[in-house]
Amino acid sequence: MMRLLFLFLLVPALAIAQTSDSVPPTPRCASCPEWNKPHAPFKLYGNSWYVGTDGLSAILITSSAGHILIDGRLPESAPLIRRNIEALGFSLTDVTLMLNSHAHNDHAGGLAMLARLSGATVAASAPSARWLQHGDSFGDDPQFGLNAPYPRVPQVRTVRDGEVVRVGTLALTAHITGGHTRGGTSWSWQSCEAKVCHAIVYADSQSPISADGFRFSGNTRYPTAVQDFRRAHTLFETMPCDILVMPHPAAAQLWARVAGGTLIDARGCKRMAANARLALDNRLATEGVPK
Repeated sequence: MMRLLFLFLLVPALAIAQTSDSVPPTPRCASCPEWNKPHAPFKLYGNSWYVGTDGLSAILITSSAGHILIDGRLPESAPLIRRNIEALGFSLTDVTLMLNSHAHNDHAGGLAMLARLSGATVAASAPSARWLQHGDSFGDDPQFGLNAPYPRVPQVRTVRDGEVVRVGTLALTAHITGGHTRGGTSWSWQSCEAKVCHAIVYADSQSPISADGFRFSGNTRYPTAVQDFRRAHTLFETMPCDILVMPHPAAAQLWARVAGGTLIDARGCKRMAANARLALDNRLATEGVPK
């Protein structure tokens, strides 16, 4: 009798747990509570919207035929992203495609929940897709072992460098810009207001940070790391770029530009590339590689 009573009390509790949108905090991440502070959503330009948190970007691009979401932040960020989308008057169920920058837990952790709730297809580069389906990185990750695992994304559509993904009238171009991770991907598109259009670039992280013992130079697990960084720097120096956003908004001085009253900065990508090039040179110098 007591066992039946226990089961009777347990079933409602399980139902509540399964339907709640609350997610436990990510372990092994001292910065995550700060990164995951809520931030009000706002328009970047035209049909492009910031729906991320204070320290982690998520971008919504909207159309009458469906929406595209870039990045899912931490696992516990998913409910915040959903609420931000709804606060703008849109519905998560109208998101039909989700894209990823790189498959660390702070940028991909919420994708599984958001895809499950929306029914959207998740797309990423082939190396990132492998990590997303595993729910963690492999030994070719410069930060292998530093980041917490996250919910797996069972089905991932792979995209190639230069491929244009489309939802209705939306068209975003994938740029494989590795180095930070092997599969790091940046995304570019145009958003318009009236007849004025601007090129928006969601540039993947370019910081050469790693776990202890990892070398970017002469690395057998990720032998093209330096080459991938250099190629990305050249791309950012030359591509059309009026509005720069990055997975960590502070890295693109997003909040400073918001405070200044304009997000448009035609030299944003060039300046970011120059800083990233210097950071890589400094890192390689610590590995004994001459500049």
